[in-house]
Amino acid sequence: MQLYDAGVVQAALNWPDLIAAIEQHFAAPVEVPQRQVLTIANPKGENGVLLLMPAWLGGDSIGVKAVTFFPGNTAKGISTISAAYLLFDGETGAIRAAMDGDAITVRRTAATSAAAAKRLARTDARRLLVIGTGQLSEHMASAHAAVRVYESIEIHGRDPAKASAVAGALRRSGLAASVALDLEASVCRADVISCCTSASTPLFPGAWLQPGCHVDLVGSFKDDMREVDDEAVRRSAIFVDAKPGALLSGDLAQPLRDGVINEGHILADLADLVSGRHPGRGNAAMITLFKSVGNAREDLAAARLIAETRKVPG
Repeated sequence: MQLYDAGVVQAALNWPDLIAAIEQHFAAPVEVPQRQVLTIANPKGENGVLLLMPAWLGGDSIGVKAVTFFPGNTAKGISTISAAYLLFDGETGAIRAAMDGDAITVRRTAATSAAAAKRLARTDARRLLVIGTGQLSEHMASAHAAVRVYESIEIHGRDPAKASAVAGALRRSGLAASVALDLEASVCRADVISCCTSASTPLFPGAWLQPGCHVDLVGSFKDDMREVDDEAVRRSAIFVDAKPGALLSGDLAQPLRDGVINEGHILADLADLVSGRHPGRGNAAMITLFKSVGNAREDLAAARLIAETRKVPG
């Protein structure tokens, strides 16, 4: 069995190859059972969540990711998410590799959003706003920059110092990044808005969205989490990574429950987009919204790419 730590995972998952692998796996006959979301009682603080995400490509590979989400970790200054990934041989069931799941998660999440943005963001999009300063923020910005040429990348967060640190890291990688101090002004001028927070209430009013904007939501995965309001959802052409999981997120579950939208407002999933069954953005003025909660296809795509790229000779 091979062991791949975070550094190896990061190095193996460059954006062009990872985006292409994810697109291929959404077009392939990958089996993805409904993920398990289990509440973990925590007498010493906020309850945690354990997610189990299996997927397999028959005769080739079987993978499963175990993820914990402990929101109380924010106050402790440590990551809210931890994960590990196991990859098995799809023919024999023998274990092939254990991988750092955190690194896989941040890379594949950002790459999936970029794959959607290739088809949903305007081709002339030049201004990107990332809301959130956690471990995903820098990855979201750089992945989006792999599919569009951004003249301006703004980072907004509750803590300006954290936003400044993310912007600084992006500048060191060659991207034109700065801190967004006035959220309303930044939302109103953004061509693409990528939200990667653990918010339970909307981050901004949907009325601020301008025609032609693309909104990318990756933070909420439970029905009590929310990054945009009903107005943003109502105004948008809605796309998802995979419908069963996306419907569990508060960004869609709440407006569906309240009758703001119905399931017919969800126009397509990522499989429809990458296969060409849906053309994506319809016109330059359309506001598009992509809701991603993470799908086990993405993890399997990343794990297989790592195993192939880092294969030990002999």
